[in-house]
Amino acid sequence: MHAIRLLLTALATATSLHQIPPRCDRRSALLGVGAALAGTPASPALAGAPVSPALVSAAKIPTWRLAGEVAFPTLALNTAGLTVDGAELAFRNAIAAGISHVEFHPGIERDGVARVLPSIPRKSVFLNTKVPTGWERGTSPSVAAKSVRKQLDEDLAVLGVDYVDMLMLRDSPDCAVMQAMWAEMEKAKAEGRARSLGVINYCEGSLKCLLSTAKELPSVNYFQMHPGMGPDSGGLRAFGESRGIRTFAYGHLGERALPRDDTDELLASPTLKRIGVAHGGRTAEDVALRWVLQNGVAASVRPTSDFGLGRSTCDATSSACADGLRASAGAFSWKLTAVEMKEIDAMTSPKGYPTLFSSPGCPDSFFAKK
Repeated sequence: MHAIRLLLTALATATSLHQIPPRCDRRSALLGVGAALAGTPASPALAGAPVSPALVSAAKIPTWRLAGEVAFPTLALNTAGLTVDGAELAFRNAIAAGISHVEFHPGIERDGVARVLPSIPRKSVFLNTKVPTGWERGTSPSVAAKSVRKQLDEDLAVLGVDYVDMLMLRDSPDCAVMQAMWAEMEKAKAEGRARSLGVINYCEGSLKCLLSTAKELPSVNYFQMHPGMGPDSGGLRAFGESRGIRTFAYGHLGERALPRDDTDELLASPTLKRIGVAHGGRTAEDVALRWVLQNGVAASVRPTSDFGLGRSTCDATSSACADGLRASAGAFSWKLTAVEMKEIDAMTSPKGYPTLFSSPGCPDSFFAKK
């Protein structure tokens, strides 16, 4: 009976927040509040997903105002490494938790997000997709430029929408490739097919290249930031932010890439665990995320800490995914003290690299060090 009461409370809260009629069929009840919020039946593979007791209300996520008065939610769901079903379930649970911003790669992650979109108001979510440069194939500037429109056409068709809220461009060792692709992205924005533009894993050299010809600045630079790296590793934040480019971070728990044990070290950190206890029993993961956000940075979060290179988890057989996203959404409900911020700022391990997943054109790229 307690679980039923929690579910009914969650459904009532979701309805008042989103003005979407609650679904009372068995499938929605089994899937949880995320399905009710989405307003569409979950895929058959997710029909047995349990309700999370944590999903009793949706959090209020702060936004930034980007160029053109675009509201950018400062907490996003990171779908990297999820299956189609996992991306769908994670997005449903993210919406239920109050996380409306989802960032995804073209392909299976995007396809999972697309399943959720048909019956929710388009303006209720922030869709953020990525454009690869094809540096692995040595793509020429002209071919790379044409790929932007082709990729965006495909994304919009699969998603069933007229525009995305942000396009983020990956880097390339070839400066001319980045410049040509950015010019095409500027055209897409002018056409109303993308509301804002950003870049991914751009080191100082890549930014200098892009800015030398760009008519419009990137709104954000998306790169790694976690305790142990300091609040501005290598000065990349200061370089970008001094030019009006805000920092959007992934990897508040590391990436299990370089070094391989960064996530395990952060989860076991005596410093983060002690600070979490002082704030009512919060976890090391909670503290790491709060530190990133409190540094004035936006963040994307995986559903749980069960992830690795090319793999992430949102499992329909447990409530861990929903619980993890709900905990992340709660990061704005508390604050670290100034002393605690300085203590975490001073951590020097695990070592991390801001532009970890850049092309070999940037220093400390994982792909150059493999």
